[in-house]
Amino acid sequence: MIRTLIFDLGGVVITLDQPQAIRRFELLGVKDAASRLDAYTQGGIFGELEGGLIDAETFRQELEKLAGRSITHEECAFAWQGYAKEVPQRNLDVLQRLREQGYRLLLLSNTNPFMMEWVNSDRFDGHGHSVAHYFDALYLSYQMRLMKPSEEIFRRVLITEQVPPSECLFIDDGPRNVAAASQVGMRTFCPKNGDDWTEEIYQYL
Repeated sequence: MIRTLIFDLGGVVITLDQPQAIRRFELLGVKDAASRLDAYTQGGIFGELEGGLIDAETFRQELEKLAGRSITHEECAFAWQGYAKEVPQRNLDVLQRLREQGYRLLLLSNTNPFMMEWVNSDRFDGHGHSVAHYFDALYLSYQMRLMKPSEEIFRRVLITEQVPPSECLFIDDGPRNVAAASQVGMRTFCPKNGDDWTEEIYQYL
């Protein structure tokens, strides 16, 4: 029986706009931003930030070197937050409904401090709530120093939550992430970025 639902952030809870993020980094002077930014797992200094290997200030300094100009913390945040296209109300509604129905809801995201400045703020949902309003716990790559699709990040969540994988449903738009979760024994659901998954999810519960 499924008791715990583990949601990805980008592409599931929120709709992603990768081209917008690329454009914003290009405007900062990162001319090869398209080759540096990935829809699921970042590389280089972008991956080091999301993997918790460098902090936000170090990232800002390294980005300045790439761009060849001064860049502020606020400019970094604006560029990263370009990934966020919208937060569909239907998604928030079903998250609240699932919690009311007794499921434990977790967020497991490859993300970074700049993105989470918005996600953790009362600007997140347009109603004065941060993402924490909708989840029982947040598991973030840069804090855990682990990234999907590493199986270790899923094992860490299972150990912390003290829940068997057979009682977990993992929802992520990344096929590699879903495959890794399957390997540790979780049930999985892989909607595409922007899909309305709010009815289909009940087929997996």
